[in-house]
Amino acid sequence: MGIILEAKTNFSGASNNLVAFLNGAFRICAKKMPRRISHSRVYSVIKAAECFPFGASIKDILAVPMMRGTPKRTLQRDLDRLVQAGRLTLKGKGRATRYVIPFEEEGSTSILREEPDSFTGDKPWLSPEGRRIRYLVQRPRTERIPVGYKSDFLDAYQPNRTFYLPAETRNELAQFGYVGADELPPGTYLRQVLQRLLIDLSWNSSRLEGNTYSLLETERLLHLGEAAEGHKSEETQMILNHKAALEMLSDNPAGVGYNSHTICNLHALLADNLIHDPASCGRVRSRPVGISGTVFHPLAVPQLIEEKFEQILWVANEIENPYEQAFFVMVHLPYLQPFEDVNKRVSRLAANIPMIRHNLCPLSFTGVEQKDYIGGLLGVYELNCIEYLRDVFVWAYKSSANQYIGVKETLGSPDPFRLKYRSEMTRFIGEIVRKQMNQLLAQEWTTAEACKSLPKDDRDRFQEVIRIELEGLHSGNIARHRLRLSEFEAWKNNCQ
Repeated sequence: MGIILEAKTNFSGASNNLVAFLNGAFRICAKKMPRRISHSRVYSVIKAAECFPFGASIKDILAVPMMRGTPKRTLQRDLDRLVQAGRLTLKGKGRATRYVIPFEEEGSTSILREEPDSFTGDKPWLSPEGRRIRYLVQRPRTERIPVGYKSDFLDAYQPNRTFYLPAETRNELAQFGYVGADELPPGTYLRQVLQRLLIDLSWNSSRLEGNTYSLLETERLLHLGEAAEGHKSEETQMILNHKAALEMLSDNPAGVGYNSHTICNLHALLADNLIHDPASCGRVRSRPVGISGTVFHPLAVPQLIEEKFEQILWVANEIENPYEQAFFVMVHLPYLQPFEDVNKRVSRLAANIPMIRHNLCPLSFTGVEQKDYIGGLLGVYELNCIEYLRDVFVWAYKSSANQYIGVKETLGSPDPFRLKYRSEMTRFIGEIVRKQMNQLLAQEWTTAEACKSLPKDDRDRFQEVIRIELEGLHSGNIARHRLRLSEFEAWKNNCQ
C-alpha cells in the first residue's frame, strides 16, 4: 500500500493511466507473493505427511483424521508452500506425485527434533531409519491411520532381486554365523548346541510374549520337568511347546523347510493346549482376527489368506541367502497372520530353519527387548517399513552368534562315526530305555540288532558308542534321543 501512496504523491500530476499501471503491477506482485501459513497448519500438514515415510499423495493426507474437512485446494496451496520452504520434497509426477518429509541424519534440525530426547542416546545399533519408524509407531493410536493388509507389499518382493538386507549386512552376518560346518549334514551344528538352545530360545521367545518365567526356572522346567510356582499354567505350557517345536526341527533337519507341512506343524506344536479350538492348531485360519495395540487390520478373506500363505512360502523357498530368508519370514508371516494366534512365535522358530539347514549359528533372540520387537512389527503392520525390525534382527543375530560361537569352541569337531549313525543311535537308545532293558539285556539286544542292520566293520564300535551313551545318559541330555523324562526315570529306577 505504501508503494501506491508514494506513487500518488510523487506523480500527483501524472496521468491516470500511469497510476492505473502501477496499481495493477502491485496487484500482480501481491498475487505472486505466498501467504504465510499459520504454525498450526504447518504442524497439521507435516504430522499428516509424517504418517507416510515413503511419501504421501494429497488423497493420503486428506484421509488423516486431523486433516479431514480441509479443502483440497487449500491443502494443495499449503503443500506447495512447504515444498518451496524445504519442509517437504516432491517426488514423481501426475498421479504418482508424492510429498515426502526430507530425511536427515541424526543431529540435524529435521522433523525428528520432536522425538523425545531419551530416544536419541540409546540403542546405538538403531539406524536413523529405524529411529524414525520407532518414533512414528510410538505415537498415540489416535494419531495413526487405520490400515488393512496390502498385497502389494508381498507382491513387490522378487526373490534374489529384492533384498530387505543390504549386501553389506548379509556379508557381515555370514561372518558372524559361520561355524565351519557347512559341508556337514544339515542340523549337525544344531545338535551340538541343542541343549543350550532349547533353554535360550524357549525362554527368549516366550519372554517376548510376556511370559514371566526366569531363565533359571525355564532351565529347571526343561531339564527336570519342574514347573515353577507362582506362574500361570499357560506360561508353563508355552515354554514346553517351544521345546517340542524345536525338537521337531532338529529331528529331521534335512526334511524341514518353508512348506505348509513344516510351518503348520510348527504352529500345532507351539499352539498346543493354548488356543480355544484345538482343531485350529496347524490350520490356516478361516475367520477374521484382530491385533491389540495397533491400527492394523489383518486380511479377513479365507481364500486370500490361503493364497498369500502359499505365496510367502514359495518366495521364501526361492530366496538363496539364508539370512535374507530368515528375515523375510519374520516380516511376512506375522504381517499375514495366517493362524488364529501364535503367529509371531511361529515366525521366530521358522526364522531358524535356514540356520539349521546350513549349519549356521541359531537365532535365539538373546537380549531383545519386547518393546523393540513389537515396535519393529508395528512398523511392518502399519507402515510396511522393515527398517526398525531389520535393525532388531541384525542386532539379535549378532548377539546370538557371539554366544554360540563360544559354545562351538568348547565342543571341538564332531565325530564322523557318530554323525553317520546318529539316527541308529537314537533308535537303539530309545528302544533300550522304553523297554527298560538292564545292562546285560541291552548289550545282548544291541549285538543282535547291529548284526541285522550295520556293516560288519562298524558293529563293534557302534556297540561301544551305545554303551558310552547309556552310561552318560541323564535328565539333562535325554532330548537328543527323543525320550520323555518319565521314560528315563522309569528306566533308571528299574534297571540301574
